[in-house]
Amino acid sequence: MKKRGHQPEQIIHKLREAGILLAKGETIGQACRKIGVTEQTYYRWRREFGGLTIDQAKRFREIERENSQLKKLVADLSLANAVLKEVAQSKL
Repeated sequence: MKKRGHQPEQIIHKLREAGILLAKGETIGQACRKIGVTEQTYYRWRREFGGLTIDQAKRFREIERENSQLKKLVADLSLANAVLKEVAQSKL
């Protein structure tokens, strides 16, 4: 069974916690172990959520979800359009 990912609020909280640990002089490896993530995950989260607030992160996820739905709609419409063009050409 696949483990569910962290929520944006949890990610931002863990990034802030890691920032505090780093400010106290700990290494990135030590900070990552204390917050319970790998260094790779830490860097990916920092790149994606680095300067965001919790509200901004929630909105970001909503926009990503909406964008993926719109991309699917465009793909479906493009396919339907191509089929209609093919049918129209074959009738001529």
